[in-house]
Order: sequence, then structure tokens, then C-alpha cells
Amino acid sequence: MRIAIIGSRGYPYVYGGFETFVKELSERLVKQNVEVHVYCQRNLFKNKPVQVNGIYLHYIPTLPQKSLNQIIHSFFSIVHATFSKADVLLVVNLAAGPMGWIPKLAGKKTMINVDGVEWLRPKWKGLGAKYFYWSAKMATKLYDKIITDAEGMRQIYLKEFDKDSTVIAYGAPNFSPSTVHSIERLNLKPDDYYLIVGRLIPDNNADLIISGFLKSDSQKKLVVVGDVPYTDKYASKLKALQNDRLIFTGYVNDQQELMALYQHAFAYIHGHKYGGTNPAMLKAMSNNCAILALDTVFNREMLNDGEFGLFFDEDIDAIVLALKTLELDTDTVAALKKRVAKGLTKKYNWDSITTAYKNELLNLLSK
Repeated sequence: MRIAIIGSRGYPYVYGGFETFVKELSERLVKQNVEVHVYCQRNLFKNKPVQVNGIYLHYIPTLPQKSLNQIIHSFFSIVHATFSKADVLLVVNLAAGPMGWIPKLAGKKTMINVDGVEWLRPKWKGLGAKYFYWSAKMATKLYDKIITDAEGMRQIYLKEFDKDSTVIAYGAPNFSPSTVHSIERLNLKPDDYYLIVGRLIPDNNADLIISGFLKSDSQKKLVVVGDVPYTDKYASKLKALQNDRLIFTGYVNDQQELMALYQHAFAYIHGHKYGGTNPAMLKAMSNNCAILALDTVFNREMLNDGEFGLFFDEDIDAIVLALKTLELDTDTVAALKKRVAKGLTKKYNWDSITTAYKNELLNLLSK
């Protein structure tokens, strides 16, 4: 069985959620005797080996503009894969939703992981939002199998497009204890800071959290991990606020250091609004964080309606109150840290996730 994976930046280039997904899934499928082909954005790779860790790599050109990058890369990748020996195409980017007809020219089976509610994200305004809504609608008509990564996302596709999907969540990393030494370069002490992890884009609500934190009386620091890989007014405006209480680290590529930041934080604050199963939240759970999350259907699903974390409303004063409450009730913080990892059920296990994808591949090929 051969599978072509299309829509990420590539392998082994691990930059974000889909890249981690491609890495974890591909490496496990290869061990199960599946021939895996991953399509990579050519401009991101200085060296271009044909094969890494048993995974075949194809380097496809694209344009650098962020608005067209994924559409163009996905189109050329799908065309290439359509006329390859691949049995199934797994697409992991909603931008390719309207392209599901192309593989049918060669009788290929297709799956698409639709990720989040792209058409509602603030970064896609006007025509962009309309494109992604239309793209999602087309995906439900053109692909053989729709994959959503959360029950909340499945319900959205049922309501919006009258299309059911198979829920296969995103996986959590394994816990590996990190030393305090890993956070010392940032002059941080255990339990003396709050943590945000994610891209500096409006729908992750870093501006809201920062405003609430700066308005609060907290004597702790707020550490913001993440950035955007392009010049951006929103991100630049946030980073200009840096002071003794507010630290922007940029990207943290050292995974041990990143895990240390999670493990020694007083609490992790999660403002992501539109995704399904979120990788940053899973890392917070696996690293035993006390979690304070924006009250959304997706975050409630991951934290089991408050069993494994607390919630705040999308309001500055709500954040001020939440921080004050946490700091006055350290017993609750300790209790959350002790039980949060229990929320990482089989649903969020990479081996189980790989088995679920392989079963869907086999089901498609048997039809």
C-alpha cells in the first residue's frame, strides 16, 4: 500500500502542528510496511534527499506569498501524486478542498483532514474567508473520506454541510522530565510565570491575554512562546510591549527547553479559538500544567468540561479575575497539575491514531 501525504511544509521539517502530524504518522506507517510519500515545499529545504527514515520525499515549488502558498503547492503536489503509483492521497490542508476531483482522473482514493474552521479565522477576511468556506463545502463533496480531529469539529461539518466525518484526534507527546536549568537562560524560576504557546495571530488571542495580564496585579511574569514567519503588524505591535513582566521568546526549537517551560510554569493560558484538537494544549496536558483556557467547544472537549482545566470568557476583566483566583487558590493549581495528564486517553495516543488512519486507508482500498 502506498500513501501520498500532501499539504504540510514537508518532512522532516517540523514547524507546526501538521508537520508534527506528518512526522508521527509517517514514521509509524513505514514501520507497518506502508510506503509513504511526503510532498515538501521545495524552498524550505536546503538539502533535498530522496528518502529519509524510509519516507520518500518529493520537493514541489510554490510561491512565497502566504495567501497563495498552500493553494499553489497543494495543486502541483496533487497533480504529481495523481499520476504517481500512490494508492491513496491524504491531504492535510483545507486549501486543497476544491482539488479533490483531480485524483479521480486516475482512479485514486482520497482522504482529507480538514483541520479547523478556517473561514472564521480573522486572518482570512473577505475573499479569503469565502474561499475557505467554499473549499470546505467542496471537500465534503469531492473527497472519499473526511477526517475531523474533534467531535466539536464533526458537529460543525454536520451542521454546515450536512456531511458526517470520522473523528481521529491529534496525538500528545510523551512526558519527559526537564530540569530547571533549561529555563534559567530566560531568568525564570519555577511557578513564577504564566505561559502562552502559539503563533502570534489574532485567533489565538495573545493580545487579549496580554492585556488582561498587564491589567492584573500579578507579580508573576508572562512568557509568550511563538511568532509568525513573516512581517506582521499584529505580531510586531505585541512584541513592542515587552518589559520586565512580559517576555517574548520567539520560536523555541529546543524541545527540551520548550518542555521545561511547560513543566515549570505556574499555569498555561490557552487562547486558541477556532481549531479542533490543539497541539499546544496537548503538550500542556502531557507536561502536567495547570490550564486556563478560553471557553470554546473544542477546549471543553479536550479538558472534559472542566475536569482537567479551568475556563475564561473572551474578556479582559475575565482574565484579570481568573489570574487573581488562581493565585489565591494554589491548592487548585496543584490539584490540576496532578490530574491533567489523565485526560490524555487512547484518543490522543499516536500509535492508536496511526492504527485508525491505517484502518481508514484499508477501508478505502477495499471499496
